[in-house]
Amino acid sequence: MTASRYDLLIAGGQAVTPGGIVPADIGVVGGRIAAIGAIDRSAAGEVFDAKGLHVLPGVIDTQVHFREPGLEHKEDLATGTAGALLGGVTTVFEMPNTKPSTLTEADLADKLRRAKGRAWCDHAFFMGAADENAEKLGALEKLPGCCGVKVFMGSSTGSLLVSDDDTLLRVLKSGTRRVAIHAEDEPRLLARKEIAEKAGKPHAHHDWRDVESAVLATRRILNLARRAGRRIHVLHISTADEMPLLAENRDVATVEVTPQHLTLAAPDCYDRLGTYAQMNPPVREARHREGLWRAVAQGIVDVLGSDHAPHTKDEKSKPYPQSPSGMPGVQTLLPIMLEHVHQGRLSLERLVDLTSAGAARIYGIAGKGRIAVGYDADFTLVDLNARRTITNKWIASKTGWTPFDGAEVTGWPIAAILRGRVAMRDDTLLGAAGGEPVRFVDTLPRQ
Repeated sequence: MTASRYDLLIAGGQAVTPGGIVPADIGVVGGRIAAIGAIDRSAAGEVFDAKGLHVLPGVIDTQVHFREPGLEHKEDLATGTAGALLGGVTTVFEMPNTKPSTLTEADLADKLRRAKGRAWCDHAFFMGAADENAEKLGALEKLPGCCGVKVFMGSSTGSLLVSDDDTLLRVLKSGTRRVAIHAEDEPRLLARKEIAEKAGKPHAHHDWRDVESAVLATRRILNLARRAGRRIHVLHISTADEMPLLAENRDVATVEVTPQHLTLAAPDCYDRLGTYAQMNPPVREARHREGLWRAVAQGIVDVLGSDHAPHTKDEKSKPYPQSPSGMPGVQTLLPIMLEHVHQGRLSLERLVDLTSAGAARIYGIAGKGRIAVGYDADFTLVDLNARRTITNKWIASKTGWTPFDGAEVTGWPIAAILRGRVAMRDDTLLGAAGGEPVRFVDTLPRQ
């Protein structure tokens, strides 16, 4: 008997490659892509028949909050990454505003330990910036399993906050990797909080955390980034007004938007969902949603992140503004965006750039983000014609809900392959949780 040349063959699919969408078989050896082209099925130990499917590079979600470790009713790495994989996401970056916050080398080591054998997809963790660790961040960001440093300029869920320019400058001057930024102006938020308290309803959320709160913070951090000579990545942009500023500063700043801000709009979302539509920065009026889509079309936006921020129904049902901000999103990121592809708002190639290649460029991910020989064999296989309805029942998160409950979409993740192993197929997780820490060019071990 002749030995198989490939461990896995993905046969008969339409591969979304750097050269375009092409009919191609993909051969995998040792968890990496070994060949792309016409391949004899007899040369493989296992064959995945991808006829009728598009084969995308594994989707990367660079902004999730899994709240690990927490109480039993909270999200954790197991349920969070299970939801990711069911939604076709093969890699996640977890934010530091968890319990405890990721501020030290010991915190990161604890996160990696907890993820081993429990995380369903590959993963990395941000270090949180704070006054007490500002000068240490240059060393912390180089640790294995760290995707970079995260700064909260405005208070959100959790206690991490760096709001003054002096501390922000100290943070930016410590290290070299790109820094992720939550840009809302804390002094303005504090001054305007009574707007939310007097209103007592979530419709006031985008008035309290208004456009100027976002613009002020984005302008400040761009100026500070230039002073420090540091690259930044500005997260979850929610206003049309910020995009011209970011377009003028492409040499230092990259840009993220979320499916929520591209899909929902005020006041309708607050009429329908109430506090379940509450997130930071807020969902705003339709003109801002349209401005974000223009920025996607113009190439200003580099990446999509779900900003998955789970809270239970009991928590979200508290009276506004005591209700916490945030909504689940990692599992619905791809289905919602495939519906936008179906509606003609962006091409499949542009979606792949926003969900795979863009993340790899921004953060220097080693061996992920494209279908190319030598890269990790991470794939998300989608049926562009599948018509499905997103439901709360489908959501793996412990929260048990999604703001997109009842949404009909065309386009669905049929399977997810993680480093050459079929880990999800037909809405079912397969085998055991096998996620591993992501490797980064800036932290590869020297030989």
